Amino acid sequence: MDLVTVEEVVPAERAALDGWRDGDAWLAGGTWLFSEPQPQLRRLVDLTAFDWPALTVHDDGLEVAATCTLAQLARWPGREDWPAAGLIGDCCRALLGSFKVWNAATVGGNLCLALPAGPMTSLAVALDGRLTLWAPGGESRVVRALDFVLGPSRTALGPGELLRSVLLPAPALRAVTAFRQLSLSPLGRSAAVVIGRRSPSESELVITLTASVPRPVQLRFPVGPSPEELGEALDAAQLGYHDDVHGDPAWREHVTRMFAEEVRAQLQEDG
Repeated sequence: MDLVTVEEVVPAERAALDGWRDGDAWLAGGTWLFSEPQPQLRRLVDLTAFDWPALTVHDDGLEVAATCTLAQLARWPGREDWPAAGLIGDCCRALLGSFKVWNAATVGGNLCLALPAGPMTSLAVALDGRLTLWAPGGESRVVRALDFVLGPSRTALGPGELLRSVLLPAPALRAVTAFRQLSLSPLGRSAAVVIGRRSPSESELVITLTASVPRPVQLRFPVGPSPEELGEALDAAQLGYHDDVHGDPAWREHVTRMFAEEVRAQLQEDG
């Protein structure tokens, strides 16, 4: 779709954060930006000008640039000592887009769009990701992925702030995982995503809920919770299930509870 109100497209530079003004928008893949009218926009700032490396492997984890596309992320071969990297493919496939979308849509764009069903949110939160944000004035800060999405289309980004990268930490990548996802229709948006992670070194079971809830939720247990303990934790969380055309709240709750128990049982058995 043509954005007829946009007057200029400029390459991004760090100084652009200081000159941020109403009517600006960051442009990366643009798959959502160009999908509907944006009458409030006057200028696009092209993030590809930064030329960030898509993926960088560090001793402390995998750094994913905000401009990394889903196709680039899905092609990463992983490492034998990071079994949880298998979640990358699961989460990428949860975005049921064409190859054209996969080759344009970015990890950062999916996170910043802050849809409950955003698969990159599911991935980043489930692996305790840490997001580096650039702020005006040359400053930067790091926030937990769990704290980044505040609700549908709401994030922790301040005016003019930019998501630079996501670090998926090595301890989480060394964990054993379980993944469950369901959509209301075969090609529909995710209605419930439940991801479990068991780390022997941390003696902890982590269950992450996304898509069925307005913002990500994590439940943490010592390894070995019973079905009753899991049910009590879900009750205590007082989850408000998301309500839209992709799923009724009561159905989302049923599916989420069913998947959470399946994930718990699978990781207990694997242990």
